[in-house]
Amino acid sequence: MPTNSPDTALATHPVLSVSPLGFPWATIDPFLFCVYHDDAYPQGNAHMGPDASLAGRQLGNDFGRKDGWSMYHGDTVPGFPGHPHRGFETVTIVRKGLIDHSDSLGATARFGGGDVQWLTAGKGIVHSEMFPLLNRDTANPLELFQIWLNLPAANKMVAPHFTMFWSETIPRLQTTGAEVACIAGRLASSAADIATGASPTQTPLTPLAPPPDSWASQPDADVAIWTIKLQPGARWTLPATTGATIRRNLYFFKGSTVHVAGQAVSVHAAIELKANTAVELINGDEVSEFLVLQGRPIAEPVAQYGPFVMNTQAEIAQTMQDYQRTQFGGWPWEDSAPVHGRDPARFARHPGGREERPAG
Repeated sequence: MPTNSPDTALATHPVLSVSPLGFPWATIDPFLFCVYHDDAYPQGNAHMGPDASLAGRQLGNDFGRKDGWSMYHGDTVPGFPGHPHRGFETVTIVRKGLIDHSDSLGATARFGGGDVQWLTAGKGIVHSEMFPLLNRDTANPLELFQIWLNLPAANKMVAPHFTMFWSETIPRLQTTGAEVACIAGRLASSAADIATGASPTQTPLTPLAPPPDSWASQPDADVAIWTIKLQPGARWTLPATTGATIRRNLYFFKGSTVHVAGQAVSVHAAIELKANTAVELINGDEVSEFLVLQGRPIAEPVAQYGPFVMNTQAEIAQTMQDYQRTQFGGWPWEDSAPVHGRDPARFARHPGGREERPAG
């Protein structure tokens, strides 16, 4: 009997599904949410908002991408004024532009250009994420991912934790035609990668340590967050992971065509892959970019109400009561949408006053 009949080939193919990208992007446990913002903001005005008419926008809730950009929940500066979270983590990867962060712990930060902020909301935090438009003579493009990573029930009420991964410290693998940024999850390079130019000193890549209570800090969770950029015609192989229950999504969000394990994909898509199988990517004739989200499912009930993610509806009700009563510590800033001046220097000021700046 033939061993590669059509049914057998389908059952063993590493591509499990291909779904066109929407807004937000579909995710799988342990991830809750992934949104990609790519805004062509114009030059800024004296208040670090857009130097353009805001007529026709639903200010405070503008997601329409009129003229290629949105104000989101901002009225003057685009972004997301103070809002609460409980029960999960946000991982924010800023590829272009700047974000100004402020929170109820008293922390502030300005980050961008490849930096990553990893925030464990835990038992509750209020934060704002504003997009100051500092350039008054040129455009202010902004490009970022925000990823929500769930917390297991045992860690949903941990103390909030604020971490910065500066771009200069994030491990990167570079081969002929491929660049991979390793934000979470150890990345082993294959012999084929090394043969095409990967430096042996860069392989395998060990990421920076995630927050201590994160699902990503559990060694058997195998959480990975990688970005991949392929030049025209380049090949790169996603390495296999060993865990039988690990799930992996490959998001193809820039480029025209890519072959994934031999299957042509010509629409921007979320591609679920068998994580325990190495998968070769062969790029088409344009630069292509991808995001990988991978991890062992937490496999617990999820009860969500807006920015709160717990395990039961009773816990959601308690969360709403707690927030109404305590405001998760209150808001120590003069307004709900703080921005941090015109100095473009990146920084983080932690609760208690400790300050850090990137080395670059």
